[in-house]
Amino acid sequence: MSVDAEPGRLKTEADEPGWEVDPDDDWGVAVVATVGRQLKLRREAVGMRAAEFGEAVGYGEDLVYKIEGGKRIPRPEYLDRADEVLGADGLIAAMKEDVARVRYPKKVRDLAKMEATAVELLSYGNHNLHGLLQTEEYAWALLRTRRPVPPEDQLEQAVAARIARKSIYDRSPAPELSFVLEEATLRRPVGGKMVWRQQLEHLLQVAQLRNVEIQVMPMDRWEHPGTAGRIQVLKFGDGTAVGRMDDEFNGRPVSDLRQLRILELRYGIIRAEALTARESATFIEQLVGET
Repeated sequence: MSVDAEPGRLKTEADEPGWEVDPDDDWGVAVVATVGRQLKLRREAVGMRAAEFGEAVGYGEDLVYKIEGGKRIPRPEYLDRADEVLGADGLIAAMKEDVARVRYPKKVRDLAKMEATAVELLSYGNHNLHGLLQTEEYAWALLRTRRPVPPEDQLEQAVAARIARKSIYDRSPAPELSFVLEEATLRRPVGGKMVWRQQLEHLLQVAQLRNVEIQVMPMDRWEHPGTAGRIQVLKFGDGTAVGRMDDEFNGRPVSDLRQLRILELRYGIIRAEALTARESATFIEQLVGET
């Protein structure tokens, strides 16, 4: 969330923290550099100096130079205003989609890319709900528990990236999605009573999708391999897969068939120990009734 400059004062970097380009994100650096170059060329083509252009869009000259030099990620409002001032007929505003992706951390973009092409997803969570199952309000509340507390604009970025991944539900053909949730994750009132209740109701709605199966692992069932941490496996149409487990393979993603076989074996045992999908829906309905 940006800090609005005072009326009549041009915005500076201090007004918009968190919009720096990650130097280790090669794709992001390339996108922002390209957008900045296009902005500069169009500004010069209409004969506007940086200071004059900055005044027209409400930004200081130094910040204009940094955006044009690929050192800063331009906000959507900046691109909209630049499009209008430079008479670009929507060509500058059209860059917003790619620029918006740059705002998502690289590891989140990579995850979203894999989810977007997966034909099957297996997920066991023993601490928090999977990001694909979270409501926006629940995600905000969960991320605000981080310490030290991240700046508001970084939280906004993280929530937006998490919600954007939900496009997986709109894919056709739809991927098969399997989630096993520990009972404790459903009883923890993240965000307070109302947010918690809405999250539980959302789980019931998602569970009605034909390609989604949600199971609950009761707290009294402890003899299963999930005690070592969360498990996630993504399978793709070409027969390849990638997976990870918190307490295995140093927590790193793996694609070796032998290692994946271990993860699938453990996940299979966990699913067998958990409540069935129908029993789980009944269990969640009971929790909703208790809120």
